[in-house]
Amino acid sequence: MNLNIKLIQIGFLPIGLIDILDIVLVSYVLYKLYFIMRRTRAVPMFIGIAIIFIVSFFAQAINMQETSWIFRNLRTIWLVAFVILFQPELRRLLTLMGQSRFMRAFIKEQPNPVIEEIVRACFELSKRGFGALIVIVRDTGLKAILETGVQLQALVSSALLISIFNPRSPLHDGAVVIRNEFIEAAKCILPLTKHTHVDRRLGTRHRAALGISEESDALVIVVSEETNKVSFVQNGEILQGLDEKTLSDVIIQAMHYKDKVA
Repeated sequence: MNLNIKLIQIGFLPIGLIDILDIVLVSYVLYKLYFIMRRTRAVPMFIGIAIIFIVSFFAQAINMQETSWIFRNLRTIWLVAFVILFQPELRRLLTLMGQSRFMRAFIKEQPNPVIEEIVRACFELSKRGFGALIVIVRDTGLKAILETGVQLQALVSSALLISIFNPRSPLHDGAVVIRNEFIEAAKCILPLTKHTHVDRRLGTRHRAALGISEESDALVIVVSEETNKVSFVQNGEILQGLDEKTLSDVIIQAMHYKDKVA
């Protein structure tokens, strides 16, 4: 049975259903790889490997026998090198595919480790009496905010967040910005809310959290240094005095709402 049903003809080249699915699949994988690798040190390595493959293609096209022979015998090595060099990016790609809405329809959802690390850090900071301001980026980019801070590009972990917001740390003053599973920057300066009806008992961290949530779709968590209470801010609205489960639930709910709207 021929599944590659012919749909269109471009010159002498017939295009079938399987061909279109093949192109869509490869395009999706390449797009996800680009999305994952952008602004990382993997980009130059990826460009270098792409150049090697382009040279190999042209060597075979113009019948350069010796050069083609070298590249043919090195194919296995290129594959192994690709897996080794891009192991973190490939792991992130597989994770994103597994967490997609399509896969969640068939697989029982597991706890999000990034959210767990953030929540754990917030309540450990609260116990220690340390203040904190954490911004979780969603769709709206925060490039201008990132430029005000110190670039990190580090994996999210509760230990690192606690270390950053330790009053003895040079990075503790300001906000941490998180996108996906990475802490992109620390010591970032956020705009304060412009609304005048804000409770006067709220400090600078809470006003900054309200300010960035009014200008973007970011989610913000505030740990008060004075009261040790944990608050969640979204769309200019603030929920105060949350416990660990409630904070985790509101973050997950907000992230899932974004997926449904997208």
